[in-house]
Amino acid sequence: MPAEKWTFLIVKDEESPIRQVKVARGTLRVGLGVTAVLGLLLVTVAIGLTFSGVRWFEANRLANENQLLEYELAGMRGQVADLEGQLSQFADLDRKMRVLAGLDPIDSEVLEVGIGGPGSLTPDAGPLWAVDSTLSKETFAVSYDLNALERRASLLESSFTEVADSLESQRDLLLSTPSILPAVGWLSSSYSRSRMHPILNTARPHEGIDISAPHGTPIMAAAAGRVRFAGRKGDLGFTVEIDHGYGYVTRYGHASKLLVRRGQTVSRGDLIAQVGKTGLSTSTHLHYEVLVNGRAVNPMNYVVSGPLP
Repeated sequence: MPAEKWTFLIVKDEESPIRQVKVARGTLRVGLGVTAVLGLLLVTVAIGLTFSGVRWFEANRLANENQLLEYELAGMRGQVADLEGQLSQFADLDRKMRVLAGLDPIDSEVLEVGIGGPGSLTPDAGPLWAVDSTLSKETFAVSYDLNALERRASLLESSFTEVADSLESQRDLLLSTPSILPAVGWLSSSYSRSRMHPILNTARPHEGIDISAPHGTPIMAAAAGRVRFAGRKGDLGFTVEIDHGYGYVTRYGHASKLLVRRGQTVSRGDLIAQVGKTGLSTSTHLHYEVLVNGRAVNPMNYVVSGPLP
């Protein structure tokens, strides 16, 4: 039985003759099979080349990103080093300021903030570890250093606040300490636990000092405070009393004229009265007392020379 054949008509154009090609059915099947296999191979190769290209581009992109990350990490390490230097300078300043403020310096181990860190994490706990363990370690080290610097900066911030509060408190104390003579004159009588009174002619404590000066000589507040009394007070005549806080009170007696009123706030050097001889007095002078927690002390123990705040 003759083999079954397929006839294919090939037409080039209308003027060209028609050509006939007869192909046996088996041959046609083999040809189609070979064509299909070749097509499949071409598709497979094309897909492989496509994926290879994608992987190449992806690998190239990751390499560029890693290089950029390394560059950024190098910059961050430089910034960390600069910050460490600046914080070291601040730490030296803090140590000096704490001495001036009367505070104990921060322990060096505490200042280093060596306890703790970024929790219990380790370099291999981050997602970068699976991609690049070296970069993961470097990133972790930079993060650790930044956390330590942040804690150290926070500690220094708290210390500076403490120093500022202490210095402010000391400044207020200095402003409230009666440390100047309240009138220009000469010391005519000193502080004494027993002195012969010039008028009563009996021995009695002299709980202040007497500054002899002409009538009307200005009397100044010896420190900042608030007037708690301004008026006539027994043997002292016209008297001003100023409460300076911190347990300090000053008293100015025998004035000829009072220039402040009760409740008024004054600063060191403010004019509060004028020298006179009101009360029990033989001549114009200022009787000046300093009381600490209600007890009279020698005013000269608080008089200092040099500039005052």
